[in-house]
Amino acid sequence: MHQEAVLDTKQSNAAGHSSSKMVTIAIASFMGSAIEWFDFFLYGITSALVFGKLYFPGGDPLTGTLLAFGTFAVGFIARPFGGIVAGHLGDRVGRKFVLVTTLLAMGMATTLIGLVPSYDSIGLAAPIVLILLRIVQGLAVGGEWGGAALIAVEHANPNRRGLYGSFPQMGLPAGLCMAVGGMELASRLPETEFLAWGWRIPFLFSAVLVAVGLVIRLRIEEPPAFRKVLDTDSTVKLPIVEAVRRFPKAILLSAGLRFADNILYYVFTTFGLSYMTSHLGLPRKTVLVAILMAAALELLTNPLFGALSDKFGRKQVVIFGALVAVAAPFPFFHMVGTGSPTMILLAEIMVITTAHAAVFSPMAAWFAEMFSPEVRYSGVTIGFQLGALLAGAPTPLIATALLAKYGDYTPVAVFAMIAAAITLVCALFARAAQDRTVWIQSAKPSIN
Repeated sequence: MHQEAVLDTKQSNAAGHSSSKMVTIAIASFMGSAIEWFDFFLYGITSALVFGKLYFPGGDPLTGTLLAFGTFAVGFIARPFGGIVAGHLGDRVGRKFVLVTTLLAMGMATTLIGLVPSYDSIGLAAPIVLILLRIVQGLAVGGEWGGAALIAVEHANPNRRGLYGSFPQMGLPAGLCMAVGGMELASRLPETEFLAWGWRIPFLFSAVLVAVGLVIRLRIEEPPAFRKVLDTDSTVKLPIVEAVRRFPKAILLSAGLRFADNILYYVFTTFGLSYMTSHLGLPRKTVLVAILMAAALELLTNPLFGALSDKFGRKQVVIFGALVAVAAPFPFFHMVGTGSPTMILLAEIMVITTAHAAVFSPMAAWFAEMFSPEVRYSGVTIGFQLGALLAGAPTPLIATALLAKYGDYTPVAVFAMIAAAITLVCALFARAAQDRTVWIQSAKPSIN
């Protein structure tokens, strides 16, 4: 094992990446990830504010919101399928090819969503087209994360994987910032104009972001670890099958590690936005600005926790974040219930800037360190997207249904605490993978 670690260090050093090259790689992983998450979150925010009214009319507002959140969940259901295809291609053809393809698919789907006529214009075809485009979004984002994570982590020095792995993770709060910021600006229009055309502007703006992202991504190279797989003709015929066969425990634990970060984001942003504006009657601008500021601050805490994971270990940082996540739900709902803009902001900082960042930031490096390079794209993607499907997809629906049934936030808070506890348990059982690296290609599983 010591020999593998030494070889790993020599391999990384031999790659000779200059600081400027690593900056380019970090920016490429960050920008593409930010654009993908901008598109994905924009749909979730618009589900809470618009889609129930324009695409699922005829019932009470709660029913419309539930139906809109149902289309939101469809994207999560599609993500594992996108991850399977992307993992196969990423391990067989290359990380770069998949990253360019997923960015194009996401950008086109999001732009087209901004052009879909309302139910009043084309009837049932409107929600059907919306759902189909949401499926394309899900397929694209399902393959995006693994590639963005591996491009950053596989290029990085072994002692800086946590730091550089935090750059694709920063794409999530950056995407949320852009989505919330874009919708907040659009929502300043009069309500009739906002519903008629204003909400479409952020979706159409996605085309510009995708063009910028493509220019950056086309400049990057395949990472050394994967180039070695190609040079030695070590690719496997079915990477997804091989990953499941050799690394089942790593896949299950990585999926469980994702419960806290998924439910934190979707309870306290997507559902939280609907809860605070519709249930509590708080001004939409106040809530959007609080979420925007907390997500902006996470752009600072993400690399901080990534660097801390290099120093103290991935496991320790994730356990800290999970403990905060277990303790946060009841204080969060109490704080937003005061209606004070300051308290709402502090509540969002607690769950997004602190708990979520600590849990989420080390994952790119930790997951990558669990798998050997010839099946790494498939392995990290299966675990990541399986966790998203189990924890992210049903969250807004479950939270909304619990609120409707009990009329109180207590069951929602308990639901969020249970999810955080699942991550805590998985973090305790998962080995500190960077201490038993399988970075060098090996037939031996890492943590099973």
